[in-house]
Amino acid sequence: MFNDKIITRSILLASVIALAAIGCQKEKRPVLGDYPKDTNPPGGPLKFYAAYENTNVDSIRANFGTDNNITYVPGISGQAFQGGADGYIVYPSANDFKKSSSFTVSFWMKKNGPNPAGAGTSFAFGLATSKDIWTKMDMFLEFEDAGNPSTADLAAAKFYLRDQWYEYVQANRLPNVLNNQWHHLVFSFDGTTSMLKFYIDAVEFTAVPGKFNNDGGTPDFSQSGGIVVGGAGHYALGKTPDDWMGNFKGDIDQFRLYGEALSASQVTELFNSKK
Repeated sequence: MFNDKIITRSILLASVIALAAIGCQKEKRPVLGDYPKDTNPPGGPLKFYAAYENTNVDSIRANFGTDNNITYVPGISGQAFQGGADGYIVYPSANDFKKSSSFTVSFWMKKNGPNPAGAGTSFAFGLATSKDIWTKMDMFLEFEDAGNPSTADLAAAKFYLRDQWYEYVQANRLPNVLNNQWHHLVFSFDGTTSMLKFYIDAVEFTAVPGKFNNDGGTPDFSQSGGIVVGGAGHYALGKTPDDWMGNFKGDIDQFRLYGEALSASQVTELFNSKK
């Protein structure tokens, strides 16, 4: 009987040890680096991206905007948003774009001619700021109305960056961007050289010098707030834009903000892939 108890206890102990060994056995782990990677990980170069696939959401941070008189229409890739005379989208922030010293703004646009003479400029976008400055924006792109003059064949436009104006006017107007066809516009700024490059359909537009002379050569976005696509940045501050500041009145697709200066080849890749 005593030997039987010893044998029974030995069997039970062996079973417990075996179960413990099985329970502690490690699962097979993938080889280091052998796992799906996000194409734009947290803190990556793409800071803001709205594809406008029947929604205004920025997919980088699930940042939803507030619509005002917009509809969704066929875009360059999938859907785009179309704004009426008072159409625009307000986002509470541009995520961590404000930390950028180099940057790129990239989007597709389609607009049928300039606004009529006296009807106000067409704001494609505006990055609002809490800084006490009359523009209430750190950065924006606007197209002049027909009286300045601006036409479907030669568009007068101005890109504003931290109180410096890049003026595409008179002999330096932009060819064909308001001809009711899709066009890809990219502004790429390199903080190491203080140079802005502007591309239309992957071709650099060099008529206007790109040197940035303010903020010690690197734009300071630290006070930037919300961003408005299709209108002036005032809307993000709960303000009414100045009388001369009109909304875009056209279609916008694939709106992107990067925290780095894209190269010419990267711009070409975006253009060719309709991104």
